[in-house]
Amino acid sequence: MPAFRQVGEKQLPQEVVFMSWSPKRDLIALANRAGEVLLHRLANFQRVWSLPPNENTGKEVTALAWRPDGKILAFGLADTKRIILCDVEKPESLHSFSVELSITYMHWMEVTEESSVLTSFYNAEDESNLLLPKLPALPKNYSTTAKIFSEEKSDEIMKLLGDVRLNALVLGGSSGFIEIYAYGMFKIATVNGVAGSCRGLCLSSDLKSLSVITELQNSPDSEAEITYFQLDTSLLSSYLPEVTRMARKFTHISTLLQYIKLSLTCMCEAWEEILMQMDSRLTKFVQEKNTTTSVQDEFMQLLLWGKASLELQALLMNQLTVKGLKKLGQSIESSYSSIQKLVISHLQSGSEALLYHLSELKGMALWKQKYESLGLDASGIDEAITAVGSFILKANELLQVIDSSMKNFKAFFRWLYVAMLRMSEDHVLPELNKMTQKDITFVADFLTEHFNEAPELYNRKGKYFNVERVGQYLKDEDDDLVSPPNTEGNQWFNFLKDSTHLKESPLLFPYYPEKSLHFVKRQMEGVIDLCLQKPADVIGKSVHQAVCISLYKVSQSEDSTPQLFKLPFLWNDKTSNLHYVLFTMLENSISKIHILRRHTDTSRSVSNGILAVEFGNFLNNSINESSDSRCYSCLDAHFYDDETVTVVLKESVQQEGKERVLAQLPLSSVYTDEDQDGKSIWDSMERLDERSGEIPTRTVFLESQWRVLENMKAQYVSVNGIRKVSCVLSSNLRHIRVFEMDVEDDGEVEEEEEEETTQIAAGEPDEPNQPADGQDNVCDASAEELPDAAEEHETSLDP
Repeated sequence: MPAFRQVGEKQLPQEVVFMSWSPKRDLIALANRAGEVLLHRLANFQRVWSLPPNENTGKEVTALAWRPDGKILAFGLADTKRIILCDVEKPESLHSFSVELSITYMHWMEVTEESSVLTSFYNAEDESNLLLPKLPALPKNYSTTAKIFSEEKSDEIMKLLGDVRLNALVLGGSSGFIEIYAYGMFKIATVNGVAGSCRGLCLSSDLKSLSVITELQNSPDSEAEITYFQLDTSLLSSYLPEVTRMARKFTHISTLLQYIKLSLTCMCEAWEEILMQMDSRLTKFVQEKNTTTSVQDEFMQLLLWGKASLELQALLMNQLTVKGLKKLGQSIESSYSSIQKLVISHLQSGSEALLYHLSELKGMALWKQKYESLGLDASGIDEAITAVGSFILKANELLQVIDSSMKNFKAFFRWLYVAMLRMSEDHVLPELNKMTQKDITFVADFLTEHFNEAPELYNRKGKYFNVERVGQYLKDEDDDLVSPPNTEGNQWFNFLKDSTHLKESPLLFPYYPEKSLHFVKRQMEGVIDLCLQKPADVIGKSVHQAVCISLYKVSQSEDSTPQLFKLPFLWNDKTSNLHYVLFTMLENSISKIHILRRHTDTSRSVSNGILAVEFGNFLNNSINESSDSRCYSCLDAHFYDDETVTVVLKESVQQEGKERVLAQLPLSSVYTDEDQDGKSIWDSMERLDERSGEIPTRTVFLESQWRVLENMKAQYVSVNGIRKVSCVLSSNLRHIRVFEMDVEDDGEVEEEEEEETTQIAAGEPDEPNQPADGQDNVCDASAEELPDAAEEHETSLDP
């Protein structure tokens, strides 16, 4: 019986550019050339969901990573330079953000370190849950509402934050671009000092160092050079509790900013264009009328004498109409009350929560002994608090404008409705006919204030009137308000004007009477971003290079292969605190696998720093006994768990039907003895492939842990040791086979595997001598008929 049980096989309609197993469930995420992200289940390789490319997110997926708890999938898009965090339950974006350069690699890790300080922090309940009211869910009927804020039961922030334990998404891009995002949401470090385009990243679970693989091409014609860097990130590990607390605060703040932005978008949608009708009709009336009487006087005459000029009569009866007036009145009332509700329940509660978290952050910044070295700046946070205060003032001003507008419009429309019924000689209901002196004064004041012709407004906005006052607050423009609130005679304003000391008091929030709500919100976001950006710069500057070693050169012929499949592959052994790098180098036409290892603590060395592995003959039936024992080239290699590496091998013998083999390589058979720590490897400036003779080589004869992959030109592999599964992809990037690796006689793989993130990036070796035989996909008539992925039925995620 062959080792490993095949559980699924598929021919996919599109070429796969990336595949990654979920760390906790039997799910595999794929990205294809069409820009789709697909989620498949292990059993029969059924599709659970697919997320098609779209204009807003992007069409060119260049990186993929699972959150360590397997609940969120992150992917990076090159064309829009965006990172999308997607819910595993259904294909929808929970959060997204933009980055400066397109991402070429991402890795999501979780901190496993335990300490008494951390434990007490993890156990302490976040007080904001006790002190702040729960944010009300946003209305579902608005198109732009993000799903996460509109589901009644979802606790949006906690869903994104996941576990209290710190996890970090590390992004790498071209030109040495590396950024670290706490909880996959908030940037806590911008790393500089690495040259080349990022091909691999691995942040150790103790946060002490970051392994980076880059590809550097000095000129377009030259071969690219693959280099390994180890960066010292000891500031993060020394201040782990502080970094965790700060990151959680930052994530709360950025989520609240998103909530406020969506609330404002809902308010803009609640404000209808129909409310502009009054302004445009009156402007048209001014342009067409022959008399010199102003519009205000025309309406005043109607109010006082009950008689309208023929022109005003024509405007009211033919253009506005009784029916139209009624509709306009209803629209204004429903629209204003919706906006009012959103301001009171959403904007205000969101802003107050923001003020609370920023004040807590300020308290942390003042504890200089703990937070100063992380770059928290109290003065910057003060400015952010002031900006939130200004936003709250502007939201309250909007409430007052809505309140007075609703009263004015009600009285005005009621009077105009009766006047128009009289003009058309319809019956007027007695209850509508009653109008007190107070009502007449109210309408007269409204006409005086709102019906003034303003030629300068016509030059700016193409209309003479601004009867409707709420819309101007919701316009996303830098222009000043058309009709700012009248502050004349306001006792508080006069008091402030006379008192110079109070004007400069830090206790008073600045007020911008001329600006819209959108403008003040943008200003607030800018100030908060600036104050939260500083820690990322400070932590980034503390990261420094500990080791740099040039590995080998890449030939240009490989460029057709997706970037994401190329070796080297990085792995972090959490129990032994080791960084591993797997890569292949060509030697005597055999592609040998090399394993390089470093301690996560850059000050400590480790034995067997680098080893080469070659495979002895174990397919006795396929080659001559007398031939050279080194007969396998390694095509791809991945860590299965801390003890085992999964490899795809190819026979190197010049004969027909070269077999491809999937095998488990136990590290115990490689690291058989403790020998020199190989100091010279790290000190030498030469490239590794130029001194491959110095690298100790181990020859391994596999016994039971292998399986011949028949009728398949296997090239790449993706594995998950926790779920004990692997997925093999053919060289044409369309033919996939899935295996369960855990067979009865499996002695090498350790069962007590810790809960561990497997951040998988399938790799391709540096192997110029690709086989030249036949077609890419070897699937002859004897192979079972493979179902077409286009005809699959999507299944739900729950078994």
